[in-house]
Amino acid sequence: MTAAPLRFVFDPVGDELAAAQRCEAQVFWETYGNTPEEFDVEYGPYEESTGFMTVLEDDGSAIATARFIAPGPAGLKTLNDVSRPPWRVDGLRSARSAGVDPERTWDVATIAVRKGAGRGGLCAGALYHGIVTAAVANDIDYIVMIMDSHARQLLTGLQMQTQALPGTKTGEYLGSPSSTPLWANLHRMFERQRIDNPDAYRLIYQGIGLDGIALPTDWTWHRRS
Repeated sequence: MTAAPLRFVFDPVGDELAAAQRCEAQVFWETYGNTPEEFDVEYGPYEESTGFMTVLEDDGSAIATARFIAPGPAGLKTLNDVSRPPWRVDGLRSARSAGVDPERTWDVATIAVRKGAGRGGLCAGALYHGIVTAAVANDIDYIVMIMDSHARQLLTGLQMQTQALPGTKTGEYLGSPSSTPLWANLHRMFERQRIDNPDAYRLIYQGIGLDGIALPTDWTWHRRS
């Protein structure tokens, strides 16, 4: 029996947004012990500048979700959080010293894929594809994020190379014992991937091979009012 096709939703609203947030909450509770109250404290200040993307099953439940934060009044969470222990770094100065333009940057705040979904690798690939496709469509050149070391290894395995923000190193962050503040120029990242790992480039950048997932045709992000 063939599994029902999955549906990728960019910028979900209503029930689809609620499903995405439930997926995120479950994965981060199971993996890092993050509670809803902690999420409210950590991400609440960025709500007006926050967007989501999610992979839904035919019953409307979410298998995978990513949260991103765009430039806004509260700034980018990664650049704010590196001022906290264990880093105590000026995030804006660090980003600018790396050549990152914060006004053309998205903060990849969370990536969550449910365990035991049976299609976890495919859904993770779809999220990576969604992040880069949406970023480029919305005139974003850079990403920043604080990423757990295990997740970073998965990116590196796909030749999606990231660099530590200047002045930072790996440390404990929100339940992860080993996370690193990172940045990347999307255009350089995927040009290198195209050369070093063309199969991964076709999957992640071009979306070739994401069979069984219906992808959006409109990648325009609508900032919350």
